[in-house]
Order: sequence, then C-alpha cells, then structure tokens
Amino acid sequence: MNNDLDEFAQQIADQVESFLVALQAIAEEADSGRAVSLLLLEVSQVLLAGARLGVQSDFSPAEEFQPDAGPDPDLDELRLRLAKMLDGVDVFSEVFDPYVDTEVGTSVISDDLTSVASALAHGLRHLRAGRVEEALWWWQFSYVASWGNEASGVLRALQSIVTHDRLDIDFTGEDEQVAAADEMLDEAAPTQG
Repeated sequence: MNNDLDEFAQQIADQVESFLVALQAIAEEADSGRAVSLLLLEVSQVLLAGARLGVQSDFSPAEEFQPDAGPDPDLDELRLRLAKMLDGVDVFSEVFDPYVDTEVGTSVISDDLTSVASALAHGLRHLRAGRVEEALWWWQFSYVASWGNEASGVLRALQSIVTHDRLDIDFTGEDEQVAAADEMLDEAAPTQG
C-alpha cells in the first residue's frame, strides 16, 4: 500500500511540477496571444490532478501539526507578469459558491493563478522533504478548500475568452474586455503568407 501511495504522490507531483514550470514559462514569454490557450491547457491539466485528489478518501497528515515546509516562494513577480500580459481580461465575474451564495463577484486571473501555484508549491516542498502523507493531505485539503475553486473559475474565464473569440458571439458585457481578448487571440493566430 505504501508503494501505491508513493506512486500516487509522485504522479500528482509530476503534474504539479509541470504546471508550475509551464506557468513560469508562459509568464516569462509574455506572449499574450498564446497565453490564453496555453493557460487553458495548463489549468485543465492541474485540475485533473485536483480531481484525482478529490475523489480519494481523506488523507491524514502524519503529525498533528503541520511541519514547516520552508519559506513560501516569492510569486509576486509571476503575478505581476501575468497581470500585465492579461491586461484587459484579467478581471472576471464569478459566482463563488453556486449552492450557498449566488451573488456575482469579481476575481482576477493572475491573482488566482498565483494562489494556486503557491498552494501547489507548498505541497511539493513537503514531498521533497520526504513527507508523502503531508504532501498528499495538503494538496487534497487545499484543493477542496481553495485552489480547486480558484482554478475552476480561471478555467471558465479562459474558456470564455476563447469562446468569444472563436464563435464571435455578441457579448453584452464589457466591450473593452472583449476587445482586449480578441486582440490577444489575434496576435496568437499564425500569419499566412
């Protein structure tokens, strides 16, 4: 059973590392036209890892109190790069809990992606320190408590950008945001010549 747990943890860690590396590369590339499509793919992939965690029986940490995983990474530069790159479409409308609170609020793609990255990196530090149960508990708990919801909202926002671009739907919302999304996706389209 321990080998199965170790293998499962490594599979999740691989998906987490892939997401973190890709997110950093997308932010550094700063190609807003490609970013939306790439982020849509990466967020979908990391949500698969979250869904796999979510359907498992609750993991229990090995200790009553969480061991120190070390300092949190400084992700402010990542957040700022994403915000600059997504300017015009970074803020989106969101219903945070459709069963409890149906009031529409706003969220920010760059903030949510950074929050997801922080939660995932925290679990990865536990795994690298040899605390498999703690890593799995943290990833599962934070998926259910925060990053799963944040990533799902980002996924819906990114898909909405692609949908408006591809289907050319009349949109009754913020015209500036739709124009910015169209411009970003037009920049990503391959030139013919």
